[in-house]
Amino acid sequence: MKAVYISEPGGPEVLEIRDVPAPVPGPGEVLIDVVAAGLNRADVQQRRGFYPPPPGASEVPGLEVSGRIAAFGPEVSKPFSVGDKVVALLAGGGYAQQVAVPAEQVLRLPDGVDLVTAAALPEVAATVYSNLIMTAQLQPGETVLIHGATGGIGTMAIQLAKAYGATVAATAGTAEKVSTAKAFLGADIAINYAEEDFPASLKAQNGGKGADVILDVVGAKYLRQNVEALADYGRLVVIGLQGGTKGELDLGQLLSKRAAIIGTALRPRPVAEKGVIMNAVRESVWPMLADGRIKPLVAKSFPLAQVREAHEYFDSGEHMGKVLLLL
Repeated sequence: MKAVYISEPGGPEVLEIRDVPAPVPGPGEVLIDVVAAGLNRADVQQRRGFYPPPPGASEVPGLEVSGRIAAFGPEVSKPFSVGDKVVALLAGGGYAQQVAVPAEQVLRLPDGVDLVTAAALPEVAATVYSNLIMTAQLQPGETVLIHGATGGIGTMAIQLAKAYGATVAATAGTAEKVSTAKAFLGADIAINYAEEDFPASLKAQNGGKGADVILDVVGAKYLRQNVEALADYGRLVVIGLQGGTKGELDLGQLLSKRAAIIGTALRPRPVAEKGVIMNAVRESVWPMLADGRIKPLVAKSFPLAQVREAHEYFDSGEHMGKVLLLL
């Protein structure tokens, strides 16, 4: 089969398509013929040498795919059949024509979503639901602040939080992206972080109140402002480090707000934990996709042969929504 490998840490030019043996599904695994794979920030960090795959995971990048079940390993108890259209959450291996994945991390497509578009869903749906709902315990009527409004995570998080009855604030870096966050995704408040101080702007547009929950993909660069933007008893959930790993924290401000800072990552979690999250996604998020409360947003798709161009486009930051590879 054809698969993408990273020849050395670097830019998109280090991505190589190689002919390699197809994976063989082990105990509890299913083999999927991949139709499309989603690009994620983690793939870029892996390409740059900053985010190696967990022990035992494939060196091939790619954390989510859609496709059809091709075969089963022994001891698969889930009621799938060969040919079923599915999506899968991966620890790696998605940029390939086939991938073997634990059955717990595989779901049938939600109603109303085509097989290619479905590749945009498993990683972001699992990340957003596990962090906003399972970890931060977002409640109806609370205010949530979402950074990176028009990226893959942001587009899902805004819609999911709105569906849960939250007041949604979001940040983006251009007027066009701010407009998209409000007009298409449904954010109540959209802030251009390039022109505004987002803690002050949030409070000014939210009756003087900060955010009960903040979902942050930036990390250290936003740490001080995020703590400033929190409401009393607020929860800051850090899921990305685009803005660095080390920042200065005002513990006095954190204590005075009785607030919490939580750091999470999905990729290294055990299979059993990922299975719990995927079951929750099927029960809670899939119905929202089926009835239109959440709409997947795909910015652009590239054939596998253009994987370097796909990463160049992703790195440019121009995209609004997910970027897909077509296998």
